[in-house]
Amino acid sequence: MSSTPPSLAVLTAAHLGQLLVSARKRSKLTQAQVGSRLGLSQNRVSYLERHADELSFKQLLSYCAVVGLQVRLGERATVDDSESTAEW
Repeated sequence: MSSTPPSLAVLTAAHLGQLLVSARKRSKLTQAQVGSRLGLSQNRVSYLERHADELSFKQLLSYCAVVGLQVRLGERATVDDSESTAEW
């Protein structure tokens, strides 16, 4: 029986980078192998994993396809206003 990894909400670029690294390692791929499949250097893959805020959406979709992730969008779960500390 194969278990499907849980879906995760990504709220920051740093979290996205960590998720990409984890998925790459779970797929048993090196940065060089991912880079080869994406037409990027190993150095560029390393940089993008550390600076996920600089990924274009096209790059993100391509990276996800290589490491077995998919991108889903949905409504953000509601948080009780008393628990929210975000200010605009």
